[in-house]
Amino acid sequence: MAAFRAPPRKGENFELSADLNSEYKEKRKDAIKRVIANMTVQKDVSGLFPDVLKNMQTDDLEQKKLVYLYLMNYAKTQPELVILAVNTFVKDTDDPNPLVRALAIRTMGCLRAEKIIDYLCDPLQKCLRDENPYVRKTAALCVAKLYDLKPELVIENGFLETLQEMIADSNPMVVANTVAALTDIHIAAAAAGSNTEVFVITSAVLNKLLIALNECSEWGRVAILNALGRYETHDDRESEHICERVVPQFQHANASVVLSAIKVIMIHMRSVRSETLTKQLVRKMAPPLVTLLSNPPEVQWVALRDINLLLQKRPDILSNEMRVFFCKLAGPNNVDALLSELKEYASEVDVDFVRRSIKAIGQTAIKIDEAAERCVNVLMELIGTRVSYVVQEGVVVMKDIFRKYPSTYEGVIPTLCANLDELDEPEAKASLIWIIGEYANKIDNADELLGIFVDSFTEESYPVQLQTLTAVVKLFLRKPDTSQGLVQRILNTATKDCDSPDVRDRAYIYWRLLSTDPGAAKAVVLAHRPPISLPRTTVSPALLEELLGEIPSLASVYHKPEETFVGRGRIGADAIPKGGSELADDRATAQKAFQTVAAGQQAENLLNFDDPTSNDGQQPTGLAATTVLTSTPAATNLLSGTSSNPLDDLVSIFGNTGIGTNAAPPPTPGQPQTHLNAFGGLSFGGQPMSPAPPMTPSVLQAVSPPPQQQQQQGAQDDLLGLF
Repeated sequence: MAAFRAPPRKGENFELSADLNSEYKEKRKDAIKRVIANMTVQKDVSGLFPDVLKNMQTDDLEQKKLVYLYLMNYAKTQPELVILAVNTFVKDTDDPNPLVRALAIRTMGCLRAEKIIDYLCDPLQKCLRDENPYVRKTAALCVAKLYDLKPELVIENGFLETLQEMIADSNPMVVANTVAALTDIHIAAAAAGSNTEVFVITSAVLNKLLIALNECSEWGRVAILNALGRYETHDDRESEHICERVVPQFQHANASVVLSAIKVIMIHMRSVRSETLTKQLVRKMAPPLVTLLSNPPEVQWVALRDINLLLQKRPDILSNEMRVFFCKLAGPNNVDALLSELKEYASEVDVDFVRRSIKAIGQTAIKIDEAAERCVNVLMELIGTRVSYVVQEGVVVMKDIFRKYPSTYEGVIPTLCANLDELDEPEAKASLIWIIGEYANKIDNADELLGIFVDSFTEESYPVQLQTLTAVVKLFLRKPDTSQGLVQRILNTATKDCDSPDVRDRAYIYWRLLSTDPGAAKAVVLAHRPPISLPRTTVSPALLEELLGEIPSLASVYHKPEETFVGRGRIGADAIPKGGSELADDRATAQKAFQTVAAGQQAENLLNFDDPTSNDGQQPTGLAATTVLTSTPAATNLLSGTSSNPLDDLVSIFGNTGIGTNAAPPPTPGQPQTHLNAFGGLSFGGQPMSPAPPMTPSVLQAVSPPPQQQQQQGAQDDLLGLF
């Protein structure tokens, strides 16, 4: 008996297609809604394009909106079929209902299909002069979209002149959209290299913008305020007039409007000569800035980034509102209240918050000399709690205070040293080690304290190892009689048992200094260091002025110029085209680098610490091979300065050379090796020490030096033996 088989399923799109062609109006509308729902969740319904298109001609405004939404989404994938909708679009732009007219012209502008553009100009011309302001404001934005697709069409049809006339429109929303469209076109034209000013703001235009400002929606106000920020005033009276008309926008509920208004005030306040008016404007900025902090966290963050810039330009803006911005503002007059608040923060349970509070106390001490002693007293109270993370952050902060006030607060050093057992974080350990090394001559048991870190040297992190090495050398230079064994031990450990090349290199440098010229060692290691200071600004003055003109855009939030992260099809600062001078610098740098490498051919032999052996006719390797490399075309271009891409040429020259292919084999165990030992005996103050350990042979094995170079080698062995 044959098994029964179910008929194959046609699929959801087949059912939708049938419903879209139904004779029942409600069924067709429901099918369109389901198509839009599928489109929203990224299901492919592009195959239904002809069926959806049939439902364009309808009196149901909701259904028309849904069909237009579908067309905007799939116009690029179905360019041949979109042309079928043109007649309906053109017909809708003559519809008695202004909503239908506006919907049609908006959709035509959003389709972005080449075949539609040519049919757009005539309907757009009519809509720009439509009797209904809603249609006119929609058509104004459509001009900007058309300019992005085909700028020549906008210019040929006189749309720019029409937009200029529409700035005088009686409806403020039309004015706002016209300004937004002209601004976009102005930016696009400038990016394309046009020398013509598309959007010129004259005194007459200025007055129209100021009149429309108070009647617009929030985004319309932002567009007009951005245009006002571009306007260049002719005298201080005009600047004062603009500021007075913009100040009421501080009361707006939208954060973007408030920040845009503050931007306009900051720009035009530069030309205001009246000190009284300037102080009034600055004072009026404070309440709206404080109000911004009652917004959700995302808006708060943006506001705080912009407030940071404003304070760098006008530190007195929030001088009376410090309690709202604790941890942010400080001065001689309010430091007591600030310290009281920060001390309270330091007793909270949030570890990160506590650390930031302690760090803020240290920053206050460094920035305000008069408050330093009070800050140190607060820090000592906090360290006295012996809470681990409080003590560790306190030690880090005290290190910076010692760098600012070198000989002022030495009395707290015993307290810091007494908390040595509480420290387990690398930064805190390194800070305390720095303090011990810096004040080794005033700490009786400095050698014992540093000996603890020397004993665990190989187990510590690299920052702690570096700081321990330097501190022990400082101790030796100040107390050579009692610390000779300690410095010998740490130099041996650092050069033989340490994995970090930075630590080993520093140890070799110190060893060389101590063994050859103790006076030079003192001059280098114990050199006078200028006190540290914290900059009151985080950006340069020129960049600050530029960023203040970008509030509240991403540039002001990132504290970076927009060209570093925005480009036409390019993302990132590396994608910005370099100027001619920068390209020339790159070529010069690459050429100089290659010439240096080529010139180092002879010096390479000085790095050969072992008795060289014959290469048996093999190709030389390492830097010794540069005599061969310089004959390549890429090298010739580099040396002559005619290379079109110096970095690629440099890579091509060395890319095929195998440094390790002809390297000397490892030495046989027990076989004597020839090493440089130019250190001699390490001595200081007349006390001999054991000689430095033998140096490891260079990994770059060069060919045998010719006789005329051997004399040069002996003269430079002392210098190169260090490496």
